[in-house]
Amino acid sequence: MAVGLQLRRLVHGYCDKPLIRRDFKFHDNLADAASSAPRNIAEGWGRKYHREFARFAIIARASEREVLDCLQDAYERAYITAAELDAADHAARKALKVVNALIAYLEFTPDWSRD
Repeated sequence: MAVGLQLRRLVHGYCDKPLIRRDFKFHDNLADAASSAPRNIAEGWGRKYHREFARFAIIARASEREVLDCLQDAYERAYITAAELDAADHAARKALKVVNALIAYLEFTPDWSRD
């Protein structure tokens, strides 16, 4: 899930901006949302069945949508520029596209054994 990792890196870079760093609650929420998607994909990968993995992928998708909302909020608070919002929006939408494809695959293919 390289695109999720790219989004996380981009957002963590934004979290180093002084205005965001000073807004502790916002900073923590944004950083956690950006980290949540890759964490959930990793945890889902560790599950044995597609249905379980899909559940974690769905949670990852929700986290990526939360990142989008936080970034819009960051722009409205003047924490990030329009160009930064566009870059992050592009990265988030790529991540959403990939996770949606993963969910579709997991929901419509039989389980396999990775033991």
